[in-house]
This record gives sequence, structure tokens and C-alpha cells, in this order.
Amino acid sequence: MISTTALERDDSLRDKALRILRQAIVSGEIQAGELYSATALARRLQVSVSPVREAMLTLVNAGIMEPVRNRGFRVAELGESDLDEIFELRVLLEVPAVQALAATDLSGERERLEELVRATEESARDGDVTRFLATDREFHLALIEQHGNGRLTDWVANLRDQTRLYGLKDSHSHPLVEAAAEHRAILEAILEGEGEQVGQLLTSHLSHIRNEWASGPGQDVPE
Repeated sequence: MISTTALERDDSLRDKALRILRQAIVSGEIQAGELYSATALARRLQVSVSPVREAMLTLVNAGIMEPVRNRGFRVAELGESDLDEIFELRVLLEVPAVQALAATDLSGERERLEELVRATEESARDGDVTRFLATDREFHLALIEQHGNGRLTDWVANLRDQTRLYGLKDSHSHPLVEAAAEHRAILEAILEGEGEQVGQLLTSHLSHIRNEWASGPGQDVPE
């Protein structure tokens, strides 16, 4: 079940609701094809309906959820052409952006990036899907953020979130460890200044994910 821990009032309720709902979609707690009302979800989160509805509308605008008139919201399902388009866009946006980091001084961020890779490795070994997905997302976006282009970061984040629509309930059926190992290889190539290798590794990483997407909702894997 979605966490019923009350959201703190001193921070943005909408942002916290958005984070919790996004993670619930990723983990499969909110499932594709099922209807969800803002009122029911707000009750679970112990907040008013308004911030939850705002969070759900944000997910609608991002193409992650869709409204059902007078009934609620549901997770948007992707077809093969949708997945092909997202893969193409991620290669066009993410690969050159991360590849360029090989020529950038990341000494100030090295410790943080290495810690994120370690976190993905640890959660993968533990089979902790929820933690893995959170640190995986943070690692990828931390790399993009080094460019200082907020729109680029938002676009990549949105594309990543759109492909997390089926949930990952069975950690034993997904290659978390292999994905974490690819993260480490990518970071090491960046830090060693091997731009061409970075591009090849990340392209291969994204290709692995797209091939698994093509198998359908029962074959979800982490990015």
C-alpha cells in the first residue's frame, strides 16, 4: 500500500505528493489500467485533496497519467511506437549530454556520484527495487544536471518517468545487479575522460532497456 505517513506541512504538499505518487507508479502500487481518485489517494496520504489532485494533473501533463471524466485518473499505457519514440529521444538527448561530461571537471561531484552508484549496487544486491529505482533515477539525473540546463534535466526526467509504467514487483526476475554494474562502468569512463566509451556504454545501456520493453509489461527492468 502507498505509505500513509502524513506529509509535513512545512514543505510543498504538492511536491511531496508528486514524489510519492511517482514512486508508487514505479513500484507498481499504482497499476496501469486501474482507476484512482484524488480523494481516495489523499485519504491514504492524510492530506487534503487539492495537492494530490495537483500532483496527478502534473503527471497527466507529463504523459504519465490520464484523466477519466468523472471517474478519476489512471496510468497511461504505452504502445510499441511510443517506446520507440522515447528510446530515440533519450539517445538523442541523454547520450551526447553524458558523453560531454568526460571533458568536464567533476571533482566536486565525484564523491556524490560514486555514492549513488554504490547505493544502486547495494540495493540491487538486496533486491530492494524501490530503493534501487530511486537511486537509479537520482544517478542518471545527477549526470544531466551537471550541464546546468534545467529544461534538459526536466525533459530527460519526464522521458524516464514515462517508461516506468508497469511496476517492478518481483525483484528476483529483473537484472538489477547488471544494471548497477552498467552504471559503474559509465561513471568510470566519464571520470577517466573516455568520451567515446561513455557514449557506447550509455547507448548500450538504453538499448538493453528498450529490448526488454518490447517484451511487454510482464518483463519490466530498471534503467
